[in-house]
Amino acid sequence: MLIWAQFLLCLLLIAVAGYRLSLYGDMIAEKLGLTRTWIGVILVASVTSLPELVSGISAVTAAHTPDIAVGDVLGSCVFNLVLIVVIDFLQRQESVYTRAHVGHTLTAAFGVILIGFVGLNLLLARAGLVPSLGHVGLYTPVIVLLYALAMRVVFQYEQMRGLPTAEVVDARYQAVSLRRAAWGYALAAAVVVAAGVWLPFVAKAVAAQHGWGEGFVGTLFVAAVTSAPEAAVSIAAVRLGALDLALGNLFGSNLFNMVILALDDLAYTQAPLFSAVEPAHAVSALSAMVMSGIAIVGLFYRTRQRVLRAVGWTSLFLLAVYLVNAYALYLYGR
Repeated sequence: MLIWAQFLLCLLLIAVAGYRLSLYGDMIAEKLGLTRTWIGVILVASVTSLPELVSGISAVTAAHTPDIAVGDVLGSCVFNLVLIVVIDFLQRQESVYTRAHVGHTLTAAFGVILIGFVGLNLLLARAGLVPSLGHVGLYTPVIVLLYALAMRVVFQYEQMRGLPTAEVVDARYQAVSLRRAAWGYALAAAVVVAAGVWLPFVAKAVAAQHGWGEGFVGTLFVAAVTSAPEAAVSIAAVRLGALDLALGNLFGSNLFNMVILALDDLAYTQAPLFSAVEPAHAVSALSAMVMSGIAIVGLFYRTRQRVLRAVGWTSLFLLAVYLVNAYALYLYGR
C-alpha cells in the first residue's frame, strides 16, 4: 500500500503541476502572438511531455530501467490517442471529428511516420541489425531530423492557411504579465521534474512487488501518470471551446515523445537504448500507428453518426485498439 500511495502522490503532483505548467505555457504563447494550433503542436505539447522526458532520463540513468523509459513514451502515445475518445464524449453537440480542423491529419500523419520508424528500429536493434555510433543508435539523429522536418512542414501549413492570430488566440490573460507567467512556468516545471525523477523508482518497486514486467508497468501505469498533463489540458481546452488546441496538444505530444526517446538513447550510456529493451514495445508502437490511422480516417471522413448519442464509431475503434494493446502487454509481462 505504501508503494501505491507513493505512485498516487506522483500522479497528483504531475497532474496538478503539469496543468499549471501548460496554463502558464499558454499564457506565454499568447504574449508571443502564436496561433492556437501552433501552440498545441509545439509549445503546449512539448510542455505536457516534460514528465515523460524527466522520467525517461531518470529511468535510464539513476534507476537503470530502460524498459520503463521506452514503455512510458510509447504507452503515452497510445494513451494520448485514447484521450480523443474522452474529448469526443465531452463534445455533446457534435462529433469531435466533424468540428476539428482537418489540418490535424498532417500532424497525425507525421506521427505515423515517426512512431513507425521507432517500431521498426525496436525490432531491428534487438536483433543487432542497427549500426551505432558508440552507445547511440543511428536511429537517434534520424528521429531528430524527422521531427524538425515535421515541425517545419506544420509551421508552413499554418502560414498557408492564412489564419491571423487575432482570430485564433483570445486575449484571456491580459491581466497576467509575461514575467509572472514565466515565474509560474518555472515553479510548475520544478515540481514536474522532482516528481518525474522519483516516478521510475516507484514504478520499479511496483513491478517487483507484483511480479510484472517493467515494460508493462511503464507502458500502462507510468504512461498514464506522465500523460496526466495532456489529459488535464485537453479536457480543459474542450471546456473552453478550444478543440483545436486540445487535438494539437495530443498529436503534437506524440511527435515530441519520439524526440524524448532520442534523448533517452543519448543518456543511456551502456548500449544503444533499443537494443537493451524488450521487443514487446513494438506492439505499443504498432498500436499507436493503427490508432493514428484511425484518427486520420475519422478527421477526413467526418461522419456525424454517434453511437447512443455519446461517441462516434471512430472513437470506439480507438478504444478497442487501446484495450487490445493493454491486454497483449499484460500477457507478455506476466
